[in-house]
Order: sequence, then structure tokens, then C-alpha cells
Amino acid sequence: MTGKGKSGLFGSPEQVAVERGLAELRAGRPVIVAAGDDTVAALPVDGMTDHGLAGFRHMCAPGRPYLIITARRARSLGLDGAGPTGLAIGDLRDAAAIFSLAADKQVRRPLDEVPAGGAAEAAIALAKLAHRLPALLVGDGRAAGVATSDPSLMIVTADAVAHYRQTAIASLAVASEATIPLNTGFPAKFVVFRDGMGGTPVAIVVGEPDRTRPVLVRLHSACLTGDVFGSRRCDCGDQLRLALPQLAQHGGGIILYLEQEGRGLGLANKMRTYQLQDGGLDTVDANTVLGFDDDERDYGVAVCMLQVLGCTRVRLLTNNPAKLRGLSQAGIDVSGRVPLQGPINSDNQRYLAAKATRAGHKLDHVLGALADAEESARES
Repeated sequence: MTGKGKSGLFGSPEQVAVERGLAELRAGRPVIVAAGDDTVAALPVDGMTDHGLAGFRHMCAPGRPYLIITARRARSLGLDGAGPTGLAIGDLRDAAAIFSLAADKQVRRPLDEVPAGGAAEAAIALAKLAHRLPALLVGDGRAAGVATSDPSLMIVTADAVAHYRQTAIASLAVASEATIPLNTGFPAKFVVFRDGMGGTPVAIVVGEPDRTRPVLVRLHSACLTGDVFGSRRCDCGDQLRLALPQLAQHGGGIILYLEQEGRGLGLANKMRTYQLQDGGLDTVDANTVLGFDDDERDYGVAVCMLQVLGCTRVRLLTNNPAKLRGLSQAGIDVSGRVPLQGPINSDNQRYLAAKATRAGHKLDHVLGALADAEESARES
């Protein structure tokens, strides 16, 4: 065995514990999260059943588990929300009712705040890494039932969670590559990477980009609904399809296809935001109701991919200034931005308007359409 902070043959014990802890959360099983003197057992409410809730209550007895949510979720419920917030659940034994406390737009039951504890932030971060809803039931991590659980619960430290993403990104390496003929007629090489988080981001190298000059690059977050099925409620698929001919026209370039569905929320949570948007919220407020930031993406993987490809001077094909800042702050020389203006339709207009007016995306054609609509409304 290796000591604390030392790397074993296959990584440090703390790093491996986080990876195994993520697997446990994805499987709907609890883990122990330790932060200084605070040690809790944490069970994600995302996917929790009545049977699992009963078992977790028994495990944590004689103490009562409580719910932890993010500050953004707390504020959406009308609470102060200065940080992770604890909510008492009393003797509630209905998993669906607890889920509603974590995800519904409106909650009608009284809210009783309790201290969240020092391990709450790490537990929430772990849930986000697992692409689960950032809400967990927590109980006493030193309870007899926790200590005698069979199989034993994984123990994850808050410090290891804080450093996990950076360490995982550093492990990024090329797994395989091949030339793929595309219907567009452009020659493309698909370079598949693999990272310590189990992800397989892909670089699509179109043509023969000149790396002695700034390379045209598109950072594209995977969007199953838009990229594959042509969803009309976002512009993701449109941007991807517009990017390919632009890269070819500029003599070649690179698309980084990143596993950041739903601006980093994951596919299931993206569908939950869609349900909230169908109820009247915009894309920003829908994220807040679920407890997420406006944008949960991290561009460290993209930076590492570009470095491996020998591409450190770029022009970005994007409408999102945050991508320029993210790459620049990580040492990539960003020489400029090339806009991508996708079509506006009745299903994506509200989404695009929120991106332009609330998320800072450079969508002048959308703002122009909004101004024209307001002018028409005044004249009528």
C-alpha cells in the first residue's frame, strides 16, 4: 500500500477513491465524503427509490438524514442560499417527494433549514461530476450502520474531489485515430482521446490545417438532440453543420467534439431543463431551478487536446466569448473569433434570446430579430 499523497502503480489512493466513488453514485449507491472533522454518508436523490431511501435511513440511524442542495437551488426556493444548504426531511419516506424538493419549480411543503456541514460542497461536486442532480441525502458517516455496511462504502476526501478534474485532464491521451470520408466531401481525420474520467472526446481534423498560423477551431459540446436528430429547440446541430464548410473554406481546421451535453449538465439533466422550459422558464433559469450554474463546462480538456495536437494558436468559430476567455487563460493564443449564425425558428427563438441577453453570446442576428419583433408589436 502507498501512503497518503503518494502515487501507487495505477494512481494515488485518493484519486482512485474518487473514480470508484463516482461509479458508486452513478449506480445509485451511497459513498462516504470526508472533509476535516465532518464525515457524511451521501446518497444521490437522482434515481433514489423508496427501498433505497429506507435502507439509507436504517444505515444512518439513530440520526436522521437530511437533504443538501446548492446555493442556486436554495435561492430558487426563496432561501438565502449563501452556500450549500441543508433541508430537514423529518420522517419523509417518499423518494418522489424528496426529489421534488431538489428539482421542482415550486415546492409547497414548509422548508426547514439545517446546517449543511463541511462535506456538503464536496458531495455536491461529486454528484455533478457523475452528471447527477446536485442534491443528495446525507447522514452521519460514523453511524454504526455505515461502518458495518457490506460491501463497505467508498471513502472519498473533499481535497481529492477538488483536485480530481485537473488530475483526470492531465491523463488525457490519444487512444486511436482514423480517416473518415464525410458526405460533405471534406477529408477528415477523427482523433479519439481518452481521459481519466472515462470520457472519449474527439478531435475532427478537417483538411490539412497550417499549424504555423492560427488554426480555425470549433469547440463543440455534444448535443444528441441537435447534432443527431435535428432538434429545432437549440442551434447546436446547425452550428456543427455550418462549421464543417467554414473549416474547409479556410484551408482546414479542427472541431473538438466534447462530452459536455447540456452545457455540462449531462443528458438526463438537460431533459429536465427542457421540461422546465416547457413550463415557461428560459434556459438560464431552468439551470438555476435544478441547482446548476448557467454553464457548467470546463475547457481544460479542450486545452489539453489542442496541446497534444500541436495547436496552440487558434481562431475560434464561436458565438460564446467564454470559450475565448477559457482558452486564453489556459495559455492558448486566441487571435480572434469567427461567428456562426444559425437559423432562427419558432422553437429556438426564446432559447437564442436568452443566450444573447442573459448569457452574453454574440448573436447580433437574434437581437436584430427581437428588435424587429418589438417594433412590429408597437406599430400594431
